[in-house]
Amino acid sequence: MGHMRENIRPVIITGLSGGGLSTAAKVFEDKGFFVSQNLPPQLILELVDLAAAEDSPVERLAVVTDVRADDFNGSMVETVDVLKERGYSPFVLFLEARDDVLIRRFDSVRRTHPLQGDDTLSTGIEREREMLEEMRNRADVIIDTSNLSVHDLRRAVEASVGELPADRQHVTLESFGFKHGSPRDADIVVDVRFLPNPYWIEELREYRGVDKPVADYVLSQPGATEYVDNFVSLLTSTLAGYRHEGKDFITVGVGCTGGHHRSVAVSEAIGKRLRQQGNVDVSVIHRDLERH
Repeated sequence: MGHMRENIRPVIITGLSGGGLSTAAKVFEDKGFFVSQNLPPQLILELVDLAAAEDSPVERLAVVTDVRADDFNGSMVETVDVLKERGYSPFVLFLEARDDVLIRRFDSVRRTHPLQGDDTLSTGIEREREMLEEMRNRADVIIDTSNLSVHDLRRAVEASVGELPADRQHVTLESFGFKHGSPRDADIVVDVRFLPNPYWIEELREYRGVDKPVADYVLSQPGATEYVDNFVSLLTSTLAGYRHEGKDFITVGVGCTGGHHRSVAVSEAIGKRLRQQGNVDVSVIHRDLERH
């Protein structure tokens, strides 16, 4: 098999049926990836080898696989392990959503669940969660798409994936409002509700944490910049440990009440500080900025 190119990093997109896999696939296609859907595991291995060959026209490869592929010999978990043994560093993106959201999505398209059989939709979803548990544990990034519009999902996928550097860590800072629930895909969650809420200041209410008046107000509060400094220093030592454990994609949730002001300003401030340090790739997304 000729010479291998070192730089190809195959993306495996997987997760729950109805979790947004086809939307994620579209994002990768738009980014210039060669995207293949629902190949059996054995063929995935062959495809990656072909893509990595010296004369291959494929620069970037993504493979979408869901539970239906497990009918074939060799499960996806084994496939990921074999890819690692062969010297690739596969990036596993796992998409999921809450049961009630999945049920609503299936109902709206009048589809039955691939594992439902003669049982209820809920049973099918439960079976699928169990089957995919091990794969979920292998994921580099898990995105919970329950509260995301198609547009939000696209942004979340782009943010979490970045340019897929093989040798750098990637931190996604995700601001959110606790009243809409904590992000289930976060590795670390911090709570900045200890800072005064700009919502109660008439002239700041309509602005958001990305706007200078709110950012200045939030970060000028006693303890605010000290908190950012302390958190960045804590995160930096945590990243070193994650790195040692082979974890290169980290999501930090930063929460306030509504996800409009404090969490947004603090996420931006932490992101800025991490970028200045220069040794990690940083993305900042604001989950609830437009929600009321």
